[in-house]
Amino acid sequence: MDTYYTIEEKYLQAVEELNYGEAPKSLKLLNEILADDPSYARAHFQMGKLYYYDLKDYKSAGYHFKLCTEIEPSFPDVYFHYLRLLVFLNMELQVNRVAKKALAVPGVYAAAIYNQMALCCEINRKLNQAISHYNEALMQVTDKQLKEEVEDNLERAKCKIDKSKAYVYSLSE
Repeated sequence: MDTYYTIEEKYLQAVEELNYGEAPKSLKLLNEILADDPSYARAHFQMGKLYYYDLKDYKSAGYHFKLCTEIEPSFPDVYFHYLRLLVFLNMELQVNRVAKKALAVPGVYAAAIYNQMALCCEINRKLNQAISHYNEALMQVTDKQLKEEVEDNLERAKCKIDKSKAYVYSLSE
């Protein structure tokens, strides 16, 4: 049996277990951490990821992500995953609120945040707003893979606008 002396050691082991696909072991360790220290924000972050990506328990994931942002609002890693969950659940008001908060945090990758905001707008058929956010994401992007994703998203949104335009036919002699 493993013996951990500090919460940080237990946390690092939980993250390692999660990275190796051992969600049950990670969940057990994270629950132990939160039982000892309910205000350990990074454990809430990892719990949110585990519930969202591995267990598909979106309510619990949202609870832990939200708690993480309340306990440690300057922790940049949580915002992308939290926004991704909110976009997936189509919670537009919360997306806007969390995105605004995220963009004020140093270390947050703004391009990814703008991309999530744009996806939310696109889902809700606010295509001009989506295009604006996609363009802002392109201005902030530094990662090649995200750049390609944003460009594809932007093209798709423009195509949707073109498809929604009414055609006017006229007869001429």
